[in-house]
Amino acid sequence: MFFFKNHINYLLLFIFIFLLNCQLQEPTKNHGILFLENRSDQLKVDINNKNDVLRLIGNPHTKSVSNEDSWIYIERVLTKGAYHKLGQNIVKTNNILVLTFDKYGILKKKDFLDKNDINKLKFSEKITENNLSKKSFVANFLQSVRAKMYQNRK
Repeated sequence: MFFFKNHINYLLLFIFIFLLNCQLQEPTKNHGILFLENRSDQLKVDINNKNDVLRLIGNPHTKSVSNEDSWIYIERVLTKGAYHKLGQNIVKTNNILVLTFDKYGILKKKDFLDKNDINKLKFSEKITENNLSKKSFVANFLQSVRAKMYQNRK
């Protein structure tokens, strides 16, 4: 009887420790503005202005390079994958909100892109040359001389 009671205690201890590690909420990592879709639904084109947007959503993550009146907001939520994915991070939501204002600060255009819309975007395959990182003829020559000097040291 004594032997059986110890096993029950060990079993209860094991179940207790196992249940301590259970979480009721899934683990997530958030980046950007949370609930961006709900906040963007509150914005009305030709009614809201920049001050309303700043009060409702906050400062934009980025502004367009060519147009200072285009604001971009980002929301990204990562969660842990299933056991067969070995706990890798999986993108749960990936939303982008692009707001365009006129010269008076009135909201003229609102584009909301979710994860499916972003996957459909096409990007250019062209390669941009970077003239800043190119080495001069002397630097290339000295690098080749250095490589020839050190190749026999192995």
